[in-house]
Amino acid sequence: MSIKLPESIEAYFDADRDGGPDAVAAAFTEDGVVKDKGKTHRGRDAIRKWMAEAAQEYSYTVEPFFIATENGKTQVTTHAVGTFPGSPIDLRFFFVLADDKIAELEITV
Repeated sequence: MSIKLPESIEAYFDADRDGGPDAVAAAFTEDGVVKDKGKTHRGRDAIRKWMAEAAQEYSYTVEPFFIATENGKTQVTTHAVGTFPGSPIDLRFFFVLADDKIAELEITV
């Protein structure tokens, strides 16, 4: 199933798949925030480090299949498969956008 994502969110998933930590960090505002696995990462440098660590620890693919918007947040549900505990799993990505960048991202089960 193919869904239409806002450009900034599509840029995030493209960067995660093909671009690496620098490209992922570039999808965020300068003071962007990521909440994942109970930790908060603030700013592009912290986001770059978070992504680099995830890439070293796991190999994975993420396929978005659902999108909804509510209360200023865009939820994208994905199917994730990889070398991490619990794989495969559906994950929810909650994005807050600011212009053409991501201001906040929270990843939950």
